[in-house]
Amino acid sequence: MYEPGLKLAPAGALITESPLRDLEAILRSRTPLIAVESNEEPEIVSLVRRIGQRLQLKTFRWTVTEGLRAFEPADQPRESVVTSQQLLTYIRSSASYALFVLLDFHPYLQDPVHVRHLKDIALAYPKHFSTVVLVGPTLVVPEELRPFTGWFRLPLPTQEQLRAIVFDVAAEWAAAHGRPGVQTTQKVLDLLVRHLAGLTATDARRLAFKAINDDGVISEADLPEVTRAKYELLGRDAPVAFEYETARFSEVGGMRRLRQWLEARRSFFLGASQPGLEPPRGLLLLGVQGCGKSLAAKAAAGVFGVPLLRLDFGVLYNKYYGETERNLRKALETAEVMAPCVLWLDEIEKGLAVGEEDDGLSRRVLGTLLTWMAERRKPVFLVATANDIARLPPELVRKGRFDEIFFVDLPSAENRREIFRIHLSKRALPETEFDLDELAAATEGFSGSEIEQVIVSAIYTAHAQGRRANHADVLAEIRATRPLSVVMAEQVAFLRAWARERTVPCD
Repeated sequence: MYEPGLKLAPAGALITESPLRDLEAILRSRTPLIAVESNEEPEIVSLVRRIGQRLQLKTFRWTVTEGLRAFEPADQPRESVVTSQQLLTYIRSSASYALFVLLDFHPYLQDPVHVRHLKDIALAYPKHFSTVVLVGPTLVVPEELRPFTGWFRLPLPTQEQLRAIVFDVAAEWAAAHGRPGVQTTQKVLDLLVRHLAGLTATDARRLAFKAINDDGVISEADLPEVTRAKYELLGRDAPVAFEYETARFSEVGGMRRLRQWLEARRSFFLGASQPGLEPPRGLLLLGVQGCGKSLAAKAAAGVFGVPLLRLDFGVLYNKYYGETERNLRKALETAEVMAPCVLWLDEIEKGLAVGEEDDGLSRRVLGTLLTWMAERRKPVFLVATANDIARLPPELVRKGRFDEIFFVDLPSAENRREIFRIHLSKRALPETEFDLDELAAATEGFSGSEIEQVIVSAIYTAHAQGRRANHADVLAEIRATRPLSVVMAEQVAFLRAWARERTVPCD
């Protein structure tokens, strides 16, 4: 439980000297325009005001609803300055040695008249020495203004600042509910702070309140919901999907070697260290379609106990030049902010197969991904799945890109028996009513998904006849099915032969 008398850092104390120095350095470089992309308006306004006091400059803020307001009443203009046109005219003609922070001014940057006004202000800077700080959630600075514009980014809260936010929210909740404190453990508190990493102070406060508000307890059960909410904040327009349900290896038939490989690396991925040993980076799962590669990717996140993000190459690609690479970079940035996490690249050959007909796009996407794989510092474990090794570029599969390449083969008789048991149990069919040995023997050459579909088809057939599916129904569906290993025998045989000497079997 938090100590009732503990002094907690207020939200306003989150601004440190570092961003203050960075923004002041831009101002001292005599940059007439400064662009700040942020939703943290109070922090930005506070920074500008403090810098104005330090440099003895008149400081103003402007919003479309309130007009121009000086922080010091004595500096307030005598005339009313409300509209955007009045504002820019005032800055250009009447202001000197002043700082102006304009909030949500980004819509006006699309108007050529406003752009011209700002350019005139920038060109006249040596006469009036006034700086305009543009603040908005997104800022597209026109080409005409870029030579005069400096960019500033408010740093995200550190671990210590995030911890202070949690304590602050806990104190507010306890005071509002007449409680001495909020119950938690040091382990859970550390995990919550880690889950809040990568968020702004405002968003971190919102999610901390979400974890506390229901019952005044921060428990491990609150963390998955915090992770989901964090993704919703970060991944609204990112081409990655948050997989809400990760699998357990108890839901996967076989793959014992892969399971042991992941479990041996779990503690190192989550922060354990040993001299000369780097954290695990990722693996490539190659195999026959329907044999459980996707399920294994989900199980990897389950073993590590971290969120799973799936990159959809169909959403990634864009017809406009440069947008596809930009989408990929945004997806990778989202993964790093969600770290520690597993990033699943599903059917990677469809997105990175290099051809001559795409004007070099696949090469650029591959280069972006390879650079990130080589330089990433955040704990993002990459799981790539592929069905066709022949379509993958050699740069991706060479040694060192992935920690290991595993091959997911057609299941053995023992694994087929286990797959039958798992899917019968999922559908509330007692396994004692089925001869699992006979079913496993009858499905030689079947993939795991084909075995599941056999059971599903048997249930539909039996339901149409007003009864529950039995052993004979499943056996009849097996005999009516032609598995992929038969339909595409040559391709499957080639893939298995290629993988025999080049990959590690999952079992």
